[in-house]
Amino acid sequence: MTPTTKTAPFGFRRNLLRPDDSERTDRVTYIELFFDLIFILALTQLSRYLYENQSWTGALESAMLVLALWWVWVFTTWVTNWLDPARLPVRGVIIALSLVGLVMSTSIFESFGDRGIVFAIAYVSLQLGRTVFMVLALARHDRALHQTFLRMLAWLSVAAVFWIVGALLPLEFRLPFWIAALAIEYLSASLGFRVPGTGKAGVDDWDLSGPHIAERSALFVIIALGESFLVTGFAFVAQESSLPGVLGMLLGFVTAVAMWWLYFDHGERAGSKAIARASAPGRIARLAYTYVHAIIIAGIVLTSVADKEMLEHPDEAMRWSTAVTVVGGPALYLVGLVLFRRIVARELLVSHLTGVAALLVVFAFAFQVSPLLLGAMTTAVLVTVAGWETIVRVRTGTDEAEAG
Repeated sequence: MTPTTKTAPFGFRRNLLRPDDSERTDRVTYIELFFDLIFILALTQLSRYLYENQSWTGALESAMLVLALWWVWVFTTWVTNWLDPARLPVRGVIIALSLVGLVMSTSIFESFGDRGIVFAIAYVSLQLGRTVFMVLALARHDRALHQTFLRMLAWLSVAAVFWIVGALLPLEFRLPFWIAALAIEYLSASLGFRVPGTGKAGVDDWDLSGPHIAERSALFVIIALGESFLVTGFAFVAQESSLPGVLGMLLGFVTAVAMWWLYFDHGERAGSKAIARASAPGRIARLAYTYVHAIIIAGIVLTSVADKEMLEHPDEAMRWSTAVTVVGGPALYLVGLVLFRRIVARELLVSHLTGVAALLVVFAFAFQVSPLLLGAMTTAVLVTVAGWETIVRVRTGTDEAEAG
């Protein structure tokens, strides 16, 4: 990230940007991974909320929370893509963000209850505090990026009003106001943070580290899969040992393995290579890693809820919410991967699309089987798709030594 001449009379005099042509340019640092640990708790609380609120309203609230958590994480990832975490001010801010993130994570389960204002204040503090720091860090060193974050601050400030007001109003208004706040944040990013009279950010011209963005996103996928193990493991140890319980735990493990395989056997490297050689890495990073990865993470979270559902109610009569959860998680995950590979590699994955079609067929028979058997069927689909893609990859000569 090449610094420019001084452009403002305020801000940090010390250049906090990552150095060019250095091992620190693309490196994912340990302090970034420390920040990510907060989201293990956040995702487990989110899975808990969805499990306890299996209704259309609960699903909508959970989807909103998934998008909000992802937005906090991905914005911070973009910031650490430009700023050097080795610098003490940057490291201090990441630690502070981790503390606020911890508060936010502990309030997720009651975000649509008594802790709504706590969640809203923590979320707004994360979004605005990080952005203000970026404005100060860039003021003297990168005029174009500084202007982008000023525009971003304007949009986030508008959204913050909806977050806080939604938390203060009666509960029935909270979801509409928070959806409006989230829509403002996502829409502003898609518009390049356009502000009347000041233009918009040239996302395609952003100077960023593609390998860093790709690796950070891949690591978050690992964190989400780790969260699924926590949910499954806690559900298993909380019950008496039984054959259905053991089978449910094994199915959860195999499902996680298949998800890992589908992402890391080839897809992760395809994305990393595409963004590294792209002439406009900002566009790929925004589409493939900022937006599409939210679908992938949502699929993993929904699947972890399905795993718990299979363990808690393996032989009970199928409910609509259970069927949607058990089939929907893997389907959402495959759809996310299809979109991801289409953007980064211009590939249309027949194996994944066939898997989605197979899951729809499985759903048609959902109410004739038990939750445990339905889970086994969806796991079989994921394993088949993973095996199919691996065989195709090897036969077409793309068998690389660094696979996985």
